[in-house]
Amino acid sequence: MSFSYSQVESKPQDSTEREYDYMIIEGDTIPREFIDLEEVIILNKIKFTSDLERRRYLILRRKTRKVWPYAKLASERLSELNARLASIKSKSERRKYTKIVQKYIEEQFAAELKKLTRTEGQILVKLIHRQTGVTTFQLIKNLRSGWRAFWYDTTAGLFDIELKSEYNPVNNREDFLIEDILQRSFQRNILDNQPSVLNIDYFEASSKWL
Repeated sequence: MSFSYSQVESKPQDSTEREYDYMIIEGDTIPREFIDLEEVIILNKIKFTSDLERRRYLILRRKTRKVWPYAKLASERLSELNARLASIKSKSERRKYTKIVQKYIEEQFAAELKKLTRTEGQILVKLIHRQTGVTTFQLIKNLRSGWRAFWYDTTAGLFDIELKSEYNPVNNREDFLIEDILQRSFQRNILDNQPSVLNIDYFEASSKWL
């Protein structure tokens, strides 16, 4: 954001008052003493103990970036679904709308989800919990049987995935590495940022694992 300085002075009326300089942000007409800035997380450099550890991190980074859009979509669609369902009183209309949303996801992403490896599927499960606050197991349990079949056919049915897995960067080192990858990717605009619904303390996790 560009801004320009303007020597808009606040003249002290008595000895107890101070004189201030204000800034006028371009496109605004209201002088400000302070500028609101977005919070920026300062990321420490990751130190690897071996080339093998570094390669594992790079592999995890590639997989995390691959599945992130699906976790982000799950959060967006779930929020839309819950908001819309809250306004629908008829049970039949609620079922109809739920079916429409699920069909859209199936048609758009079934082919891609089938291509996921076991580790990619497990990362997706973790990220879905990060973005929705509920486990994939809970999501499947709460939705219609057809959606459960779709999920198992396209993902969990292909490999041994723990659908009840929760995302916990403070107590799980791999989860922390995933969070670190996300934060670095957000800052570099490699991935579209979407805040987590979980209360994640990156600094606490960083002090523990780095």
